[in-house]
Amino acid sequence: MAEIHEKENILNILESAKKAIKERDVLLLKELSNRTVHSASVYQDTDSITVAVIIYALYKILERPDYEKYKDWPLFLSIVNSNIEKAVNDLKKDKASAFEEDLSVISKAVSKLSGNFKRYIEEVFRTALISKASRIYEHGISMDQTASLLGITVFELAEYAGRTGISDVDLAVTLDIEKRLKKAMEFFT
Repeated sequence: MAEIHEKENILNILESAKKAIKERDVLLLKELSNRTVHSASVYQDTDSITVAVIIYALYKILERPDYEKYKDWPLFLSIVNSNIEKAVNDLKKDKASAFEEDLSVISKAVSKLSGNFKRYIEEVFRTALISKASRIYEHGISMDQTASLLGITVFELAEYAGRTGISDVDLAVTLDIEKRLKKAMEFFT
């Protein structure tokens, strides 16, 4: 587990995620996942990364109106809710290995599902993993390091980054001197 600040951030994110799941607030889940990715990029902490992937996967699942039609939905939701609660409690008690196990149980909840729902949730989690990897890569962490942190191949990350245009962002582009001067003058007037 990363520093105390990061612990508090993850606690806040998990508490907010519980509320967002209960209220089906998909936009909050997406925002929480993005916030976690920033922290994961800064600290390169696998717990933050795992939380980001789980929260993003839940966002992708809940944004579809038909998820509740599957007979396994109540079981999946029960596992997610109870293990988020356990994760919060274990993190508060500084039980790092129990906290990591709680997150693992959420990821493994997919194995308890069946049929099309299982395949759909597996795909959502895999896509969430690659998507979050691309966001970490976008924050300036090398492709090799990012792939290693998330347990995916460099090829998977490169393919996704290529499709989304992340690798095309030119971070060295700045405004020309006249536009910078104009912006500075606007700031002071």
